[in-house]
Amino acid sequence: AHSNTFHQGNLHSSTNHSCIHQNAISFAKNHTFDVFVAVGGGSVIDTCKAANLYACHPDADFLDFVNAPIGKGKPVSGAVKPLIAVPTTAGTGSETTGVAIFDYEPLKAKTGIASRAIRPTLGIVDPTHTLSMPERVAANSGFDVLCHALESYTALPYDQRSPCPTNPINRPAYQGSNPISDVWSRHALHVVAKYMKRAVRDPEDLEARSSMHLASVFAGIGFGNAGVHLCLPSPILLSRHHSNSVLLCSPCTFSVLCSGADIRQVKREDAGAVVADTLRQILFDLHVEDGLGAVGYTKDDIPALVKGTIPHVGQSPPSYVNSWVKL
Repeated sequence: AHSNTFHQGNLHSSTNHSCIHQNAISFAKNHTFDVFVAVGGGSVIDTCKAANLYACHPDADFLDFVNAPIGKGKPVSGAVKPLIAVPTTAGTGSETTGVAIFDYEPLKAKTGIASRAIRPTLGIVDPTHTLSMPERVAANSGFDVLCHALESYTALPYDQRSPCPTNPINRPAYQGSNPISDVWSRHALHVVAKYMKRAVRDPEDLEARSSMHLASVFAGIGFGNAGVHLCLPSPILLSRHHSNSVLLCSPCTFSVLCSGADIRQVKREDAGAVVADTLRQILFDLHVEDGLGAVGYTKDDIPALVKGTIPHVGQSPPSYVNSWVKL
């Protein structure tokens, strides 16, 4: 059997990812493939999803399938080739989702393609692939699991979303929290609470690394159907590791959104602070920066950060955010 391999050395970074996507798409269009295989982290898998999609739709413009308002948000009506995803980090859960995320440099905004059609046909989750992850990669990817699970679990319920298209092909991949996604997201949170710190501190802890790899799958199934909300749109992704930048925004986000929450043994008005303090403690324990100021941003940067965030928030109804936490 004949095969061709696309390799991009900086696929670990989201920076200029739209260019990487387009390079991979051109590569895929110039060859005839029966199946696609993605081996790597979430950026690699997402790039392969895009290459598969556009190679099977050669007449489509790059922005045709990109989420509105940045792209045209056209539904994917044609078939794509089988895609086998082999994740080598324990974080994105991209092997389970119909979403391909990238940073769109012209607008300094994060966006992506969301369609069930691009979900991998098969995911091969082998925890031994994660044993070589350095401590910081294990921490950053572990934070991705945490935020995916927490955000999907606290997203607005599916029956409170609007509008609700009657034609299923026009419905977004992200449906809001629902009884099925809740099971996966909540279980992922329990696994993260038990194993994340162990997985970061001891690379030879096979039980912890295996558990976090599986938690990544659980969280992926959860957020791949329910969606995420305000932590993920952060434009600082353009200069920071994806999951690290997401977690930087999460304490502030949940301190605001969960101000009316109802969680066990905590007053409703204190729920946001409790969630935020828990996240900050994780940041502290694993020696990760807390807040934008800790990574060099000042008040002068806020207008640009907001400008980069708004287009992404506009891709989903504002009601995506649920102010009631179900912990």
